[in-house]
Amino acid sequence: MAWFKRSKENITTEFPKQDLPDGMWVKCEDCGELIHKKQWEANKYVCIKCGKHFRIGSEEYFSILFDEGTMKEFDRKMKSVDTLGFTDTKPYKKRIDETINKTGLQDAIRTATGKINGIDVVLCAMDFKFIGGSMGSVLGEKIARAAEKSAKTRHPLIIISASGGARMMEGGISLMQLAKTSSRIAKLYEEGIPYISIVTDPTTGGASASFAMQGDINIAEPNALIGFAGPRVIKQATGKDLPKGFQRSEFLLEHGFIDTIVNRKDLKGKLSQILAHLLD
Repeated sequence: MAWFKRSKENITTEFPKQDLPDGMWVKCEDCGELIHKKQWEANKYVCIKCGKHFRIGSEEYFSILFDEGTMKEFDRKMKSVDTLGFTDTKPYKKRIDETINKTGLQDAIRTATGKINGIDVVLCAMDFKFIGGSMGSVLGEKIARAAEKSAKTRHPLIIISASGGARMMEGGISLMQLAKTSSRIAKLYEEGIPYISIVTDPTTGGASASFAMQGDINIAEPNALIGFAGPRVIKQATGKDLPKGFQRSEFLLEHGFIDTIVNRKDLKGKLSQILAHLLD
C-alpha cells in the first residue's frame, strides 16, 4: 500500500504555522472565520464573512449609537436586594455581588440620554451577561424611570432588549415588572411620544411578553432568537410540529410580529431616519 506513504521531502509548508497572540483574534462560531479584533470591532461586532451578529452589551451599543460626547447615564447605582432571602445553588445576594464584580455592571440594564445623529433620545440597553439579562425589580424600575424621563422631556424612548426572561430569584416581584413596564410605555403612546424597540439575540420570556414587543416600531437584528417559551414547551402545549426557525427574526418579520430587520452596521442611520419621520 505504497500510495499511503509520503516522504518528508515532498511535504512543503508555504505558510508556516504561527502562534496567534491571545486577545487579538475572534473566531466566528457559525462559519469559523478568524477575524482580527480591531477589524471585528470596526465592523460593529459582526462577522465579516457570514454576517453573524455577535452578542454585545450596553457599553458597545452606547458606543455604536450615541454621538460622541453626548451620552449621560442615569440611575447607574441601583442594585437589586434579596427581599425573599432566596437560595438555589447559592444565596441570591452572593450571586448578585459576584456578578457585579465579574461584569462591572450593577444590573442587567443601563439607561442614558444622548443624541443619535443630532436627535435627542432616552436609550435603555440590556446586558445578557448579567444573570442572563433577567428581569428583576431594578430592571423594571429603571425602564419605568426612563419612560418617565422620556415623557418629561418628550424625547423618544429606545430600548435594546437581550433577555432570558423574568428573574425568578425575585419571585412575584419579578413578574410584576411586566405590568409595570408595559403601563409606563402605554403612557408614552397616549402622549404621542415615540417608542422604538430593538430586539437582539436572545429576547425571550417576560421581556418578549412586555416592553420588547410594544414598540411603535419593532426592529430586530438578523437571526435573533425571539420568543416566549422554548420550542419543547410550545410543542408539548400545542401537540404540533413547529416550523423551522419559527423563533428567529426572519420568520417573525414574515408573519408581522416585527417591522424590520436591520444590520447592526446600519442601525444608527436607520434609527435616525425613523426618528426623523416620527418627529416630523
